[in-house]
Amino acid sequence: MSPRRNARAATPRAPVHRAATRGRTRALGQHFLRDRAAVARIVELVAPTRRDLAVEIGPGRGALTESLAACAGRLLALEIDPELATELRHRFASAPSVEVRHADARRFDYAALRAQVPDPAGRVLVVGNLPYSVGKPILAALVEAGPAIDEMALMLQKEVAERVAAAPGGRAYGALSVLTQIAASARLAFTVPPGAFSPPPQVDSAVLHLRPHRTEPVPLGDRARFSSVVRAAFGQRRKSLGNALAAGLGLAVERAREGATAAGIDPARRAETLSLAEFAALAAALPAR
Repeated sequence: MSPRRNARAATPRAPVHRAATRGRTRALGQHFLRDRAAVARIVELVAPTRRDLAVEIGPGRGALTESLAACAGRLLALEIDPELATELRHRFASAPSVEVRHADARRFDYAALRAQVPDPAGRVLVVGNLPYSVGKPILAALVEAGPAIDEMALMLQKEVAERVAAAPGGRAYGALSVLTQIAASARLAFTVPPGAFSPPPQVDSAVLHLRPHRTEPVPLGDRARFSSVVRAAFGQRRKSLGNALAAGLGLAVERAREGATAAGIDPARRAETLSLAEFAALAAALPAR
């Protein structure tokens, strides 16, 4: 353990005011996982080894942290609550392979994780029980890191997880589905009931298993343009594709319809019927303005 980490570990623990902690928990949307069976299933999804770097988002009270520390070569835990981070540092002070950082997972540099893997043949694994209030921006930051991450097991509100993993044709399929799946394969692994948490949430949760693509599943030109077209297409779901694109991209309706037709797509279709490949063709065919 480095002198700097020893100094942190030796810092006297500040008294924890439970009422204040409960207030922060509500503000952050935190529901701490306590079910050991759920913990085991999450860890099994990514199966860490001593070659791997595991990154835990939102360790909270450390239910997942213990299991990950027992099998990963190195564990980096990112906790936004400073008091919880301090408690975890004390708890794992004797474990040199565990580092707890007070950090905002929405803004962390995930692309730099590869340099911290303990073995050149090891993987970067991200695991976490994501707070409901910030689950989507954290997911977006992880997806943005691309192949810097090998595999993820993320707990989210069940409704959000279903949207991420949805296939074309259903109501759950939307911009979140497309923008995640263009970067990573996603499947809903299992659901977790409210009783697995403290305090219990009012809704079910679900664990997503994601593997970032090494190469794009469909050819993309300008990724920012692709994102803009996808968001515009789903911006007014009740409208036909041509009308939704016109409104979302600031195009004349005829130009939007012509662009869809040029991509081989009927502009009268709805956005939720389009595949990833069709969205890519649409982004390439539509005029910028």
